[in-house]
Amino acid sequence: MEIENNKDSKYFKAKRRVAEIKKFYSSLMFYVIFIAALAGLNYYVNELRHPWFLWAAFGWGIGIFFQAIKVFQWTPFIGKDWEDRKMKQFMEEEEKKNKNNSH
Repeated sequence: MEIENNKDSKYFKAKRRVAEIKKFYSSLMFYVIFIAALAGLNYYVNELRHPWFLWAAFGWGIGIFFQAIKVFQWTPFIGKDWEDRKMKQFMEEEEKKNKNNSH
């Protein structure tokens, strides 16, 4: 029974992760299409003498960048290993605290 629940849990985690990646790629596609349309409009209006579409590209690009960091779990300084070590450290500290309080 426990093995089956573990498989279900892994399945749902994988499914959620695939959905997040799919959402990221659709956001990226809309970003490229929309910014290209704005660039085309900018060119049509003033032949890119004042490239105002870059403001939208930059602002939305920051959002896309942070979405990519979240989806692909790219955290060079605080990775999964760090998280596991900190969890273990805090659990050990709590255990020591409980032992000291019981004596």
